[in-house]
Amino acid sequence: MDMNTIEAVVPTTDPAQWRDGDAWLAGGTVLFSYGSTVLKRLLDLGQANWPAVTVTDQGIELAATCTVAELYALPLSAETADREWPGLALVRPCCDSFVASFKIWNMSTVGGNICTGLPAGPMTSLCAGLDGIATILSPDGTSRTVPVADVVIGDMQTVLAPGELLRSIHLPDPALSARVAFRRLSLSNLGRSGVLLIGRLDPDGGLVITVTASTKRPVQLRFPAGQVPDAGTLADGVGNSIPWPLYHDDIHGLPAWRRDMTFKLAEEIRAELLGESMTVSGDFWPPHATSPQPSAQPSTQQKEARNGN
Repeated sequence: MDMNTIEAVVPTTDPAQWRDGDAWLAGGTVLFSYGSTVLKRLLDLGQANWPAVTVTDQGIELAATCTVAELYALPLSAETADREWPGLALVRPCCDSFVASFKIWNMSTVGGNICTGLPAGPMTSLCAGLDGIATILSPDGTSRTVPVADVVIGDMQTVLAPGELLRSIHLPDPALSARVAFRRLSLSNLGRSGVLLIGRLDPDGGLVITVTASTKRPVQLRFPAGQVPDAGTLADGVGNSIPWPLYHDDIHGLPAWRRDMTFKLAEEIRAELLGESMTVSGDFWPPHATSPQPSAQPSTQQKEARNGN
């Protein structure tokens, strides 16, 4: 979309240059599609040259400008080949949850998706589900860190103050080392996520379930080792943690449906991670071959394992 109020595009990564009427520009996939009648300048991060992904023993650092395509390649990259990080299995299903073309994947950024504040933002789901920590730069030269689960506070609302810039997201080693489970539901084939839950069984035995898409902001339920819930306790936890007004309401799902499916998927995740008998709903999660997205198709090894070979 043309924005005929724009007077200048300024290549910069310095929040001190921000002034009223400015907007940060990364991939621009949302900014240009929504348009604006009030913006005067775009502060362009296109020449930031921040390393998209940095892997260390402490975890993974994602630049805010890391594209979805760059993130999608991470699980099979040389940098992570020797890492025992089951949490990487969440990356591709969350990328698939964009249900977008390769053109969007090569432009849309991790940071941009989080900063947009959409309840169904899959990068918020991924980074919150892996206990990501966001580093935010301020116009006064200071910086602060905020858990990604706390960055989005409502539908298209975030904790970012005017001029603040999301610089990076750190995914810590303990969360990446956890066993994980993923569930996603949409009302239509290749539709926007109506419910998206991520579960982790951490190395210390604790259980974490992160609810997104069905709620206006991420909600995390944490159960420490020794207090992992049964089905009834989990249902009580979901009910107590998510009041009715927090469920999102739009064309992609009524609150009543989102609530019911949140309870259902949370229990499926609990059962899967604890090795109990369970069912599988949703898509984009191997070994289920119902998704048209490439990463959801079972690998040859998975097919052979299911066939007893």
